[in-house]
Amino acid sequence: MNDTTQPQPAPALPDHLSADPRSPHHVAAVFEHDIGIRLNDKERHDVEEYCISEGWVKVPAGKTLDRKGKPLLIKIKGKVEAYYR
Repeated sequence: MNDTTQPQPAPALPDHLSADPRSPHHVAAVFEHDIGIRLNDKERHDVEEYCISEGWVKVPAGKTLDRKGKPLLIKIKGKVEAYYR
């Protein structure tokens, strides 16, 4: 059996990315791979959205929900790094 299919290379990580599929900053192809986010040289596992050029991430504020039932997000500023694991 000759299997010539190779795994797809990971697309370049965008400057602004959101985990919400309704957002204009959501890129489904990026989420096919495992992504890591560092904020001020510390790994974060709860990031919902980030922007590298503006230097911020959005994370859920505990168990608090907004009026539509989505987690309430807070913005944390600092040095943001995104990478594939």
